[in-house]
Amino acid sequence: MNDTPIRSMNTARAWTIDLAAWAVIGAILGAVGPFGSFFNDSLPIRLAYWMTLALVSGAVIGVGVRWAWPIARQRSTPTWVWVPILGVAITVPLGLFARVFASGFWPAVRDNVGLIEWFGQTLLVEMIFLAAYVAAHARAAELRSSEASMAEGPRILDRLPPRLGRDLLCLQMEDHYVRLHTSEGSVLVLTPLRAAVTQVGAIQGMQVHRSWWVARHAVEGVVRDGRNLRLRLISGLEAPVARSKVAELRAAGWPLGEA
Repeated sequence: MNDTPIRSMNTARAWTIDLAAWAVIGAILGAVGPFGSFFNDSLPIRLAYWMTLALVSGAVIGVGVRWAWPIARQRSTPTWVWVPILGVAITVPLGLFARVFASGFWPAVRDNVGLIEWFGQTLLVEMIFLAAYVAAHARAAELRSSEASMAEGPRILDRLPPRLGRDLLCLQMEDHYVRLHTSEGSVLVLTPLRAAVTQVGAIQGMQVHRSWWVARHAVEGVVRDGRNLRLRLISGLEAPVARSKVAELRAAGWPLGEA
């Protein structure tokens, strides 16, 4: 996890979006009336209760996540560890607030719902909301990072020496290295193939074999050897195609000829 989620969350716009989303969630809960609240009172009262509770919970969760996430990252604490710990920690104050707040609307709550049941329900709800909140912000940060990488251009080209130009034809795995082939030659770099493929950016291509990624523009023809298939590239190289990839390549419109 990088710093991107936290930086993007610490803005007025992010807080406004968060609280607006919590208000909508509160309105939905007010309409549905979970945990028996549907039978407690009219719709306006339920909306007032659940929207207030959702906004307070959202504010506490938002502050808690913004505080805990950077610390967890610094200590390399996985998400599945720190999120439940934070969930348990915020359940106590939120549970107390919710119980006092609910008692103001419906005094019978104190007698009809025990503390263990009350805090158990609170923990369940807060854990679901907290996990969804963290997952949503992590996904949003991932998409922003991906868009930024695309805008910056293919990072893999930065690994090429000037003498090889910028016309990337294919990537070929060799043990713990990847050979970058261009129309001018090749160079060996220390990186996993999976990592190299994520850095090709907007260059159209596909991993055609567990050891090969090929740029679509580099394909000049197809070589068949029985049931085996190889792509002939403009540089003269031939890249093997895994049988499991043939259908995927055809669906993407690659020129493989007749089956």
